[in-house]
Amino acid sequence: MSGLASGLDWLTGLHGYLAVAASLFVLGAVAVISRKNAIGVLLGVELMLNAAGLNFVIFSKYRTAAIDGQIVALFIIFIAAAEAAVALAIILRFYRLKHSMDASEANLLRD
Repeated sequence: MSGLASGLDWLTGLHGYLAVAASLFVLGAVAVISRKNAIGVLLGVELMLNAAGLNFVIFSKYRTAAIDGQIVALFIIFIAAAEAAVALAIILRFYRLKHSMDASEANLLRD
């Protein structure tokens, strides 16, 4: 049992948390790059913002005993909520105009 516990120690430390945050960021980046649907791109951006907020909380816990990282993460959550509201309004307006949610047609909004 001690061999299994010592093999999984890195999961509960700094490296495990950073691996989770990095995987969230990579999943978000892949979603932004590969999706043509505007909602899928928006979800990818949200995953990337959550990964950044998680990194702030992780480094705040392991680097200092202050709550600076939690405050920045809370600020990131507020920015993500505002970004989601504005992006959804733009997407709904685009859908009403073009009857499509394809992000590659977004340059047509200039006309």
